[in-house]
Formats: sequence, C-alpha cells, structure tokens
Amino acid sequence: MENPLVSVLLASYNHAPYVEAAVRSVMAQKGVAFELLVIDDGSTDESPVILERLAHEFGFSFVSRPNKGLVGTLNELLVSARGQYFCSFASDDIMPEGRLKIQAEYLEAHSDKVACFGQIVHIDAEGHLSENLEFRYWRSRPEVTFEDLVLGKKELHGCSEMVRTAVFKDLGGYNDQVKTEDFAMFCALSSRFGPLPVLDTVCCYYRLHGNNMHLNSDLIYPETIKAIRLYATPALCRKAVAKWKAYWFSHLAYVNKGRALKLFPKLFSFSWDFWKRIPKLFIPTCFLKY
Repeated sequence: MENPLVSVLLASYNHAPYVEAAVRSVMAQKGVAFELLVIDDGSTDESPVILERLAHEFGFSFVSRPNKGLVGTLNELLVSARGQYFCSFASDDIMPEGRLKIQAEYLEAHSDKVACFGQIVHIDAEGHLSENLEFRYWRSRPEVTFEDLVLGKKELHGCSEMVRTAVFKDLGGYNDQVKTEDFAMFCALSSRFGPLPVLDTVCCYYRLHGNNMHLNSDLIYPETIKAIRLYATPALCRKAVAKWKAYWFSHLAYVNKGRALKLFPKLFSFSWDFWKRIPKLFIPTCFLKY
C-alpha cells in the first residue's frame, strides 16, 4: 500500500443516518495519498454495521469497541496515523471534493506552518447545502492568533483543520483534561507555534441536525474557559475568562432567561462586556438578535 501523506481520523458515534455519506465523501478524495482510520465509539444504533460493510468495500481501518469518549477515541486514532499530516472528521459531516489535496499542498509549500484551516458551509439533515459560507470563519482569514482565539475575536472550526502529525504527537495529542478537544488543540498549537493560517477553501460541509455538540452551551462554555486557563498567561487569562463568561451569559439570556438568572452570580464580572449584555435578560427573546 502506498504510504499515505494524510491520515483522516473519523470517530463514529450514533450517526447511522449520516455516517455512510461521511465515509464516501472521504473515500472520494483524489490527488493525494491518504488513509482513513475509523473507530466506532460504542454506538447503540446501526453505525457499526454500516461501517463494517463500508470497511469491507473500501479496505479502510475499522475498529468497533465500547465507548471511551471522543477525546480518548481521537487519541487512539492519532497513535495509528501514518500520514505526515492528519485531519479529524465527524461521522455526520461531508468532506468537499479536493479538500485533502488542497490543504496537503499548502502545508507542503509552507514548511513553517504547523497546521492550516478552512471554510465551512452548512448542510441540513436532509442533505441540502446552504448557499453561503459561514461568515464567522470567513472573517478569520488569513490567520488566527492565540489572542484572537482566546478573546473570541476570531474562530476556527474543528472539522476544517489539517495538522502536522509529528508536531501534534510531540505536544501529547488531544488534551484529555478538556472535552472540547478542538478548541484545546487550537490553543496548544497557536500558543506554541504562533498564528494559524486560514484558507479560502471550503473544507467541511457541516451538518446541522439538532444534536450537534456546539448546541450544548453547558458543555461548550465551561470547557472553553477550562482550556483558556490551561494555556493563557495569567493576565490574558483574566481578560479572556471574563469575555467568555459574558458570551455565556449573553447566550443564556437569549435561549433560557431562567438559567441566565440562576448563573448570574457565577458569570458576573465588572467588565463592560458583561454589563452591556445585562439588558438582554429583561428583553423578550422575540425582540433580540442572537
């Protein structure tokens, strides 16, 4: 078998309606030698059966085992990765044609860069693509610094990355102290190696279906704050944590005013970022812009 330049790490969990499309979109990539490594992390639906059939058809590496969680699964996949570069990919998303080739060529041409990121287009549960790029990632071009990241000035998407495998393995892989593994990875890379480049290329059709992890604010915000505390200097940490608590409060004031009120003492700070969001608590949601 040709030595892969890129390893695609796919952790599968209860995405039976979408996982076959995800796998086929990866296997359709052309112009670069790659390997697909798949672990089903204890799915209770038909995902393992579907993946077993696809592994037999395409010959990719597939393991089905009891649940260990996403971070543990990604680290297990990373250990097996043979490519110079790797990217993680979700079992409910679609990989656009040519994505692996474009990002691999970028890293081959820019030996000083440890990773590169790209753009996102949403796809719904029925497979309908949005006509527009996700603007919050488009405005992150041409690069995102560590300060941009932890202060929420710019964003990166976890299914749009390609990373030098040896570099990330030397950092210890995915941080098992943080459940939002992608944000912790961004922090680890940018705090150590400097700004992370963001390409114009669409690297993921990100599926929205109501069960996405990004919708779980009780997980995303506290885990983001945990990652910031692990990687930021004390001065930057204080500023960044205050901002993310303000973002958290603002989100809750829009989706769940009762919970926003309950968490008010925990999230409160004297920063202007927090104070300017307090009125949202008293304005009916129908009059608010998210």
